[in-house]
Amino acid sequence: MAPQYGGASAKAAEMNSLSDVGSGLLERTKGRKLFRVGSVDIPFLMLTMIILGIGLIMVLSASFARAYYETGNPTKYFVKQLLFSGAGVIAMLAISRVELSFISRFSFPLLGVSIILLAIVPIIGVSKGDATRWIDLKVTTFQPSELAKLAVILSFASLSCKTKEKMKTFRYGILPFGIILAVIVGLLMLEPHISASIIIIAIGAIMMFLGGAEIKWFVMLGVFVGAAGALILAKFGYAIDRIKIWQDPFSDPLGKGFQIIQSLYAIGSGGLLGVGLGQSRQKYLYLPEEHNDYIFSIVCEELGYIGAILILTLFALLIIRGFWIAMHAKNRYSTMVAAGLTALLFLQVFFNVAVVTNLIPCTGISLPFFSYGGTALMLQLAEMGIVLGISREIPIKRAG
Repeated sequence: MAPQYGGASAKAAEMNSLSDVGSGLLERTKGRKLFRVGSVDIPFLMLTMIILGIGLIMVLSASFARAYYETGNPTKYFVKQLLFSGAGVIAMLAISRVELSFISRFSFPLLGVSIILLAIVPIIGVSKGDATRWIDLKVTTFQPSELAKLAVILSFASLSCKTKEKMKTFRYGILPFGIILAVIVGLLMLEPHISASIIIIAIGAIMMFLGGAEIKWFVMLGVFVGAAGALILAKFGYAIDRIKIWQDPFSDPLGKGFQIIQSLYAIGSGGLLGVGLGQSRQKYLYLPEEHNDYIFSIVCEELGYIGAILILTLFALLIIRGFWIAMHAKNRYSTMVAAGLTALLFLQVFFNVAVVTNLIPCTGISLPFFSYGGTALMLQLAEMGIVLGISREIPIKRAG
């Protein structure tokens, strides 16, 4: 009888174990009925794709005259941008499936690579005008400053999450971040690349603020940055010239003021409804960088005030949705990364539009998803992929 009792006991224990497993499965099943985890944020994805599509159309329209003049092939720039955008979309979707915890492991290696690349740019870089900012990859060129922006966001988020409450102290909340920014900005000044320096300082300050650094340190940092800016202006004469031209571009209409004057002509001639897609006159070698930094001027000329506002509205919706994802992210690190990448997008859109409308002095900042540049476009789409990956972690209630 004892063996039978022992067998029954074992069988009962087995049934209890199966019951526990079943209860666990039932609980998880119930969770699935209430929440849907793992889908990307569709509004963010669709807005990104819509803006990218419009950007490709505008690259074709803005670049064909210069492409034909320089290469004999009017679609050369567009085809290259189309290929890079295709690769970028694939990268975006692939990265959106990667856990952010895995990406975080590469925060500091990526920062190290960025610093090394910035250090060698003045030595092996390609020069354009009075600056050396690009590394020749044969197929295209690459600006290490673009990679440095992403590295600052990822590494600053990681540092902030490690120090947590200590972020309110100077030793943990300011010093390590300040050293990183000083090294990167110092290397950028060797190129020189003032616009990238401004954006990296701004995004660094935003990440420190999100991390919990006290306001008083930002006041001190502002004083330091202001003093450093004054020294930079005193050292780099071209920066002072840009400010003078910004104040009065018609003081040198055929020289340093030529580009901004042509940009304003393009914007003004577009009027309310524009001259029509593909009908721009300024892109016929009048406006320099018409398919790159100044592509928004061609947008205004061809699509008019209404078209430009619609595009800026799409950017605004994308930025708002990015911050929404940040606010609903599952942990502090995810929140900081999503907010940092969205803030970077906002800064680049704002500065580009402000430059082409002469709201601020001229800087070499491209318009995301619009300006010609293969590696920059791929990196921007990869950053959107990170935000989409963060959105996958957000539980979404099902209707009903």
